[in-house]
Amino acid sequence: MRHPPRLRLLVAGAALALAASAIAPVGTASAAAPACTVEYSVTSQWDTGFQGAVKLTNNTAALSSWSLSFDLAGGQQVSQGWNAKWSQSGRTVTAANENWNGALGSGASVSAGFLASGPGSTAAPVSFKLNGTTCNVDAESPHDPTDPPAPTDGPPVLKVSGNKLVDESGATRRLLGVNRSGGEFACVQGYGIWDGPVDDASVKAIADWNVNTVRIPLNEECWLGLSNIKPEYAGANYIAAVKDLVTKVKAHGMTPMLELHWSYGQYTGNSAGCADVHAGCQKPMPNMQYTPSFWASVANTFQDDPTVVFDLFNEPYPDRATSTAAQAWTCWRDGGTCPGIGYEVAGMQDLIDTIRDTGATNVILAGGLAYSNDLSQWLTYKPSDPAGNLAAAWHVYNFNTCSNESCWDSTLAPVAAQVPLVAGEIGENTCAHSFVDRVMTWFDEREQSYLGWTWNTWNCNSGPALISNYDGTPTSFGIGLRDHLRSLDG
Repeated sequence: MRHPPRLRLLVAGAALALAASAIAPVGTASAAAPACTVEYSVTSQWDTGFQGAVKLTNNTAALSSWSLSFDLAGGQQVSQGWNAKWSQSGRTVTAANENWNGALGSGASVSAGFLASGPGSTAAPVSFKLNGTTCNVDAESPHDPTDPPAPTDGPPVLKVSGNKLVDESGATRRLLGVNRSGGEFACVQGYGIWDGPVDDASVKAIADWNVNTVRIPLNEECWLGLSNIKPEYAGANYIAAVKDLVTKVKAHGMTPMLELHWSYGQYTGNSAGCADVHAGCQKPMPNMQYTPSFWASVANTFQDDPTVVFDLFNEPYPDRATSTAAQAWTCWRDGGTCPGIGYEVAGMQDLIDTIRDTGATNVILAGGLAYSNDLSQWLTYKPSDPAGNLAAAWHVYNFNTCSNESCWDSTLAPVAAQVPLVAGEIGENTCAHSFVDRVMTWFDEREQSYLGWTWNTWNCNSGPALISNYDGTPTSFGIGLRDHLRSLDG
């Protein structure tokens, strides 16, 4: 799918979040007194930021100095503050005492305020730490409430066996779930790493739909830390945030699927999403300049974790740039100099080789042409995978060309008969679910996989959105996916 412009959706989402936000105090534990308590509130808000306040109470021995830290849920930047020395690193904000208010006796309180700029959620932070000690938690509790629970049944290690994905026991496994958009665009647009919360509660809400897989779209410039990305959202900070979300997804027994969504390379031809060389929209193909480096880094990061699935490139469309299907499919597989594309292309074979050269054996997905909606010659041009762990990816929306059972029977069924087939994005722009119900039925009958687009609180009329709140409240479209997944065994 050529997704609607992210900025337009984000502005609408931010407006809704601001309208819904009010004072959001953080409660205290009801058992043994916590070492410290923090009350947090949003005292004023506007389209491009908000004013926040914290009240810190020390419940232990007197302190001669204090430092309070917390993460802003929406990734905003603190621009100024008072009654404390305010600083920020990535999402983490720190308020340290001034020279005149460092003494904080037992039972004493201190208040401070700040201004933050940038769109995003104004929800209260989920954790506060005073001099490294977690506040609002029973003194007897050894755990930070933001730590994901220890996994009981983690996601399986998957491998390709014929046309199925199987676990280590040989049992067939399907990837059934949702996309969690944000990591592909927030960083390049300069206001955060994610769109909306990615704390443990929000990930648990996904799992509660009987989801077993979460697809996480990424941006190669942000992962590689290129100079056009704000440092707080780039390189090591971005990678750490992705690893943290992967850990949370796995803690709830779900398979993380990492996918390259937006990439570098200037393309201004037919169906161009943007004229910018930077990774600010969907390009027709990956590039040789940065994409192999991106996948080498991702594969090295997760090569010891075979539960993670790799999706090579969101929605290739070299067919819009070239004049023949043979040229498009050759470009797709082999890369190089492709007609109509002005940069050197990294083909699917290049990226598979790059990943396997690291020693990673993770399952790899490769989507076809026409924004991954065309798999008509996928088998003919199938890349070689020395690990034998390659599956086909496919996307479908009600407005795509291949959006009916006749097309699925003629072009998808032959692929699904030979390799695992994963519909990485399914959706409809009607704010209903009659179309995706048909898609899920077709895939269920063939024991293949599908994931809904998307677990974000955007206006459904602007593009498919599964939820209206990150607690898992579904849209009319989301109800169809949620109820269907809950009806399935396992």
